[in-house]
Amino acid sequence: MHHAKAGSHTKVTVVGAGNVGSNTARRIAEKDLAHEVVMIDIVDGLPQGLALDINQSAPVERFSTHVIGTNDYADTAGSDVCVITAGLPRKPGMSRMDLLDKNAEIVGGVTRQLVEQSPDTILIVVSNPLDEMTYLASLVSGLPKERVMGMAGVLDSSRLRYFIAEKLEVGPYEVEAMTLGSHGDQMIALPRHATVQGKPLPELVDEAAIQELFQRTKDGGAEIVGYLKTGSAFYAPSSSATTMVASVMQDDGGVHPTCAWTTGQYGINDVYLGVPAKLGSSGVDEIVELELNDEERAQLTEAAEAIRSKCEELAARR
Repeated sequence: MHHAKAGSHTKVTVVGAGNVGSNTARRIAEKDLAHEVVMIDIVDGLPQGLALDINQSAPVERFSTHVIGTNDYADTAGSDVCVITAGLPRKPGMSRMDLLDKNAEIVGGVTRQLVEQSPDTILIVVSNPLDEMTYLASLVSGLPKERVMGMAGVLDSSRLRYFIAEKLEVGPYEVEAMTLGSHGDQMIALPRHATVQGKPLPELVDEAAIQELFQRTKDGGAEIVGYLKTGSAFYAPSSSATTMVASVMQDDGGVHPTCAWTTGQYGINDVYLGVPAKLGSSGVDEIVELELNDEERAQLTEAAEAIRSKCEELAARR
């Protein structure tokens, strides 16, 4: 195991013992990314029972991470990374924005309590609406901006890669693709940067097929909500959150599409936006600037401004 702090006790907290949270805790444990994973929830008994269940799989799955379930933030003290999955999930017909007020209250409260116990932590926000909740966590936490980020791009990109692989009948890992912008309607897919077995996507399928793949990716969460009716996606979201935790805990500099604070990259300033970012033990180490054409640049700017206006609204309401 490569730990962010060699030799010391490493700890990751996951807030929320719902489907996303419990699967994120499980995946972090199974990958042995920390000595300890703390799963905290307001429901009494839920995180305790799930933690016990995950721990009982350790001999078979061969991991040594210990999972602790709790309702008390004191148990989260000294966490290297905290993943926030708390909040209401979407119901059929709801947009991510419909969750804004209720989840703002929840995420704000959670963030305050986490940072009180772990003033040097890195926050990874998963709660929706993603871009706005990441901004809120940054505002409330007072942490340096590079220590607060959101998980959405990894998930959107993974969905897009899967849909492309399915359409072209290749292995999912043989497809590279990245989405930028916001998590939702302003998601930007970059067909010129997508490759299948090394070949650019536009050489393999026509424009109409590309648009269809992007639309399905944009609606990826809603499609699953439509089937499940009483919940939302959690296997792919928990995978995506875990890969970001892994880059931070292992300090591996992995580049992931991340909801990160922009400081002039792509000509965009002072807004949380989905961009490729190099992640490591200090959080967002650097935002990677892909070569974008004018149209892609315009779309990214538009997404940034849409997020900015929602965040200003959110800040005004507090």
